[in-house]
Parts: sequence; C-alpha cells; structure tokens
Amino acid sequence: MANIHDISRDAFMLRGPLAKKGYDWWWHSLTAENAETGEKKPFYVEFFTCNPALAQDEPVIVWNDPAKQKAGVKPSYLMVNVGFWGAEHGQLHAFYPWKDVKMRAEAPYSIVCGGCSCSETHTEGTVTVTEEEAKAHPEWMCDAGSMTWKLEIDKKIAFHVGYGAGKFFRDRNAFEMFWHAEGMKTEYSGEIVLNGVKYVVRPETCNGYADKNWGGDFTSPWVWLSSNELRSRITGKKLENSVFNIGGGRPKIGPVALNRKLLGEFYYEGRDYEFNFSKFWTMSGTEFECEETEDEIRWHVIQTTATAKLDTQISCKKADMLHINYESPTGRKRHNRLWNGGNGTGVLKLYRRGLHGKETLIDEVEATGVGCEFGEYDK
Repeated sequence: MANIHDISRDAFMLRGPLAKKGYDWWWHSLTAENAETGEKKPFYVEFFTCNPALAQDEPVIVWNDPAKQKAGVKPSYLMVNVGFWGAEHGQLHAFYPWKDVKMRAEAPYSIVCGGCSCSETHTEGTVTVTEEEAKAHPEWMCDAGSMTWKLEIDKKIAFHVGYGAGKFFRDRNAFEMFWHAEGMKTEYSGEIVLNGVKYVVRPETCNGYADKNWGGDFTSPWVWLSSNELRSRITGKKLENSVFNIGGGRPKIGPVALNRKLLGEFYYEGRDYEFNFSKFWTMSGTEFECEETEDEIRWHVIQTTATAKLDTQISCKKADMLHINYESPTGRKRHNRLWNGGNGTGVLKLYRRGLHGKETLIDEVEATGVGCEFGEYDK
C-alpha cells in the first residue's frame, strides 16, 4: 500500500499477554549538522518499554542477574535510549520505573518521563551517564556521555505493511515481532547537543526516519536498511520524493518460525514498489545475504514481485557502528552482536519486470546515510 498513514499502529501495544511479556518501542533516526563546522553526524532517539504489568517501584533489569533469573523475575521499565554513529559512536540509556511514566496509550500516543518526552510530532530530553555510573552499572548496557535533544517531527511517507500488523493479528499477538514505519521518510527540525557540541537538524538535510516495533521477543537474524538520501546515477539528480525501507529476518507466527523473509518498499519519486511476503497475490519473493568482514558489514537483498525487482547492496564500516543493546521481555540478552549504524552506503537497482521474466532497468540509485542493522542470536 502506497504511503498509507495509520497512527493507530503507533499506539501503545502492551495490553493483554504482552503487558507481562512484551516490548514496544518508538524509534527516530536522523542526520544533524555540526553548528560550527557543518560536518554531518547521524543520531537516534528511542523510547523502549517493557512489561508494564510487572512494574515495581524501581526499574527491574534482569539480563545479567542469575539470582533474579533463577527466581523467575522479569524486566519492567521504560528505557530512553539515545545514540550516535560515526568515528565517535555510542549509546546512552536511562531507565525509569512505570510509576514515573505518564502515557497516553491510544493514538496519537505520548510519553513523558524524567524530563524526556515523545509523541507523533515532538521529542525532547536529556540522557547523561557518567564514566563512574557506566562502570558501576553494567546492567545499563551503555556508554558514558551526555545528549540533549529537542526535535519537531513531521512524518511524510509511511510504510504500511498491510494486514499482517492489522488489528485482527495485533489482538491475537499472532506474530512474535510487529513493525510499522509511520515515518519511513520524516522531516525533523531542531537541535542536538552531544557532549557539549551543538548540532542543528534541518528538514531538508536530516534524512529522517521513524518507526516502531513491538511483540513478545526479537527476531534472528535481524535485518534493517533505510535511507531517503538517494541520488540517481542515470540523471545525476537527487531523488527528492523517494525512500527505501527493508526489514525483518525470520518471522514467527506463534511458535512456528518461517523461512528467512524480509518486508521492503521502495517509494520511488511518488510511485510505490512494495515487496511483502504476506501479500501472496503479488508473487513476492526475497533472497538476502548478510556478511561480516574484517572491516565492514555487508547486505545484499534481492526482492521481486510479478512486476518489479529491487537489487540492494549496502555496506557500512564497523568503525562507524555500535552493538546496540536490548534485554528481551523474558530477561535474556541473546543479541550481543547486533550491529547498528547510520552511515551505510550502497546502490539500489530498480527494474520493471515483464512477460517471460524480461527486466528493464528503471534507475540505478546511490544511497548514503543508510540506517542499517544486522545481528543473529548467540549460538
């Protein structure tokens, strides 16, 4: 479905069984410019919630506490997770108990906690972790530093995955991990201050993205690629009304794990090319490989329907990436090498498919500032 907005999918989803075994997060990533030098740097801001029905007076973190795990204790908190990529990269986490969280659960959602806030149209706050705190609290899973942000949010193009994340399947928690990108292309404006350095965020240069995930556990492998910083190799012009988004891994319906599958969409200058395995009538298919070399993470994804093909090759320097950290609602931390970056680069080749499999190149597109992720559970 082409650019269908649905903020009901951005509502708080941790009801019923997911209130005791579930996570729900709102993610924002963007590029900002150093106020003095103009140098570009990618950032992210995430509000991650876990197991509200198990709330205690303090945040409950379990993943590195064998005694709690043996006793059957499960995590419960809201985590504000902010980070930055590039030669200087890291992630900063702040944890809040549910009693300190004010939330509008229905659409349009809003969250306020500890001076941090997030909604469909605005987010702001500060997360500060000292060197001493980071060393004393390994359970926080984060680095040391300070980041303050104040951003206006204008979600321009959505990736609507269809009935797979619709109310019928949401109410039954049919999938282990759900996804909706209300702002596959988002314009942010405002500022970020990282460790005392000010960065300006401009709508025309921010390469912004906003989505959410929720469910009972994570996927393995875990794949994500997206950017709207795109330029045609055929015309040499920047694509002003385009964005691509690919994500997934090995979806589970109840206890049954499907073969490796990805969802994807290339919104190309106002025309939509969707590759969605749940829409069987489009004859959608996907092949993908993810490779870790000495210096890079590399993705190669080929997606097809009866009428289109997208061949995507992206790479990102490991020196610019971080291992993003999450604790699952069960209290386990199975992703310990979940590579996460915002400086990916690569090429997308978009084809029109005709009779007898004939393929005609529509465009060859250079992508920069690619948000990217890859990881598999520890063996």
